Amino acid sequence: MIRSRRWRQRYLPAILFCGLLALPLQAADKQAQWIRVSSDHFSIVTDAGDKKGREVAVRFEQMRAVFGQLLSRSKLKMPEPLEIIALKSDKEYAQIAPLKDGMAITAPGFFIPGEDRNYIVLNLFEEESWRAVTHEFAHLLLNYNYPPVQPWFDEGFAEYFSSIRVDNKQVEIGLDPELGLAWHTDVVGNQSQIKDPPRPLTELLSPAVWLALPDLFSMKHHMENFHEGTHHTLFYAQSWMTVHYLLNKNKLQQTGVYFDLVENQNVPVEQAVQQAFGMTVAQFDQAVKDYFHSLGPLFEALDASKDSTATAPGGQVYFSPAPISGDDIGTSYRQMPFAEGQALLAEMTVRVPEHRDQAVGQLQALLADPKTENAIAYRALAWDHMQRREPTEAVEELNKALDIDAKDPWVRYELALQTYRTAQTDTHFPGLPNMMQDLQIVLDWDPDFAEAYNMLAMGRLAGGGAHSALTAIKLAVQLNPRSERYLLNMANIEIALKQWEAATALLERLKTSQNQQIAHFAKKDLADLPTIKKYGILPQEENTSGSSTTLTPEHPQANAQPDESSEEAASVPSPKPPAETPPDKRPLKFLKGSLVRVDCSQSPAAVLSIFNGTKVVKLRTENYSALVILGSEKFSCDWKHLQMSVNYKPGGKSDGDLVSLEIQ
Repeated sequence: MIRSRRWRQRYLPAILFCGLLALPLQAADKQAQWIRVSSDHFSIVTDAGDKKGREVAVRFEQMRAVFGQLLSRSKLKMPEPLEIIALKSDKEYAQIAPLKDGMAITAPGFFIPGEDRNYIVLNLFEEESWRAVTHEFAHLLLNYNYPPVQPWFDEGFAEYFSSIRVDNKQVEIGLDPELGLAWHTDVVGNQSQIKDPPRPLTELLSPAVWLALPDLFSMKHHMENFHEGTHHTLFYAQSWMTVHYLLNKNKLQQTGVYFDLVENQNVPVEQAVQQAFGMTVAQFDQAVKDYFHSLGPLFEALDASKDSTATAPGGQVYFSPAPISGDDIGTSYRQMPFAEGQALLAEMTVRVPEHRDQAVGQLQALLADPKTENAIAYRALAWDHMQRREPTEAVEELNKALDIDAKDPWVRYELALQTYRTAQTDTHFPGLPNMMQDLQIVLDWDPDFAEAYNMLAMGRLAGGGAHSALTAIKLAVQLNPRSERYLLNMANIEIALKQWEAATALLERLKTSQNQQIAHFAKKDLADLPTIKKYGILPQEENTSGSSTTLTPEHPQANAQPDESSEEAASVPSPKPPAETPPDKRPLKFLKGSLVRVDCSQSPAAVLSIFNGTKVVKLRTENYSALVILGSEKFSCDWKHLQMSVNYKPGGKSDGDLVSLEIQ
């Protein structure tokens, strides 16, 4: 097998060393059988047998069902694939677990986030190892199935959810999440070992001093800023108890109203609490404290007796039947070749920074033997090359993977991703047709893969199809509504389509993002809009001055011509700068109400009649197929009696022009 000189210099010593390390492990486990256990929503790769693998699948299906029950969601989305790897032995787990102070973490499970997929890794030698990742699992589901909200709710809900214990028949949830755990874990790179048993969150709430409610609700931190190694802080404790109160007092609907007020209408916290919950901030604060104190005897009794019939004062149930019985969950499994299982394990391990070189060595050891050579190992090496910004080597490995398995969707995805990344530094977007073909194969395999739709949208825009690009990016946003990167791409597509109001509304929202890069690009796009409106494109000198906003799939500019192929566009003379359009100085307004009817008699124009509680407002769109819609895959002229929120430009007292709408 011929390799480049650079490759030999970098990897050969590691391969020889790690290959020697890997051989005893392979020999010892030669009798082990890797299997893939599949349920309706999860896939588990394990060497612990079908019984253990099924138990893991059942627990995740049950946790998913509990999550949906808590938030009243009948359908949950998972727009980024989740791979669960469950290992049977302590020794095997310790070899791939993240390190803390040079030692493997004590938690029997960890979570690895990624742009293409997420991983959960479990040590099945420990009982209920899945409980180690309940906090991160809750965040994962929230990110995809709940609108962007203030951090206190996300963290409070994740803490509440992480107290879950479930067996085949029963669910326990609501107790102090820190009790009973001798460890705590966070995402890779932020694990900690806790030698002493963790102190309960209730301890922090017993003193009289709590965070002022406006301060708690206004904290701008995000999950990545809460890497203390333990969640034993007043922020977590108070967020947990606030969500505890909201869930068990059936106030989630009012909570949704509150978030709509503060997130969409920029209403101050104090006013939003009053409007949503019908009480002042002081009254709300006291209600949560009173609720906490009422639970004291319950926490003590349950901790002492674990009485399976106990309920909280006021009827809040902490023990209840599981939404799905373990006996009702169907699973299937298939055996995998030993080399394939080892490659899948190494493909995950290469994403753990402290074990990356070891994993590369193990992958190369597999590929050195024709009997163990497989496509998974090649695509895992390609991923490593992509992280090291070695595109030529990455494509070489991916082509070898294709020679072995031309139907592998992950190989197709990584080929598309490499083309996408290359195009960020090359405005000609080389390889665009192949990328589009690869993405279609990926979406045929997983039609809910949000990142594939995002890349498809940027590819269509670069190819001149702005309208079809908008369709694809809307699907990405609907699948992953919290992705600000997707929203920024949507704004740029709207600029290409001259949908100025919709683009401006999105950019105004994104310019205050906690992500500095997103905020920077949003501010720059807002500053560029007047020039783009006037001339259709930015002046040439701006695109050659080293600005970070050059034409790329990641950050497109508005000079893409809608729905024209590159050949057609090349044959059309460059247009003269259009006459300056008078600015629309009407204020952007927000309306929430019930849809009475839709009039599509002048299609593609449409008029929506919306009752806001006092009167019917008629709002018009010139082209409903280009309208920005959240909460639905596409516009329908048959809609009736839907609750929706809209942004619009007012005409008279009871009419206006639609900018965007969201189905509630």
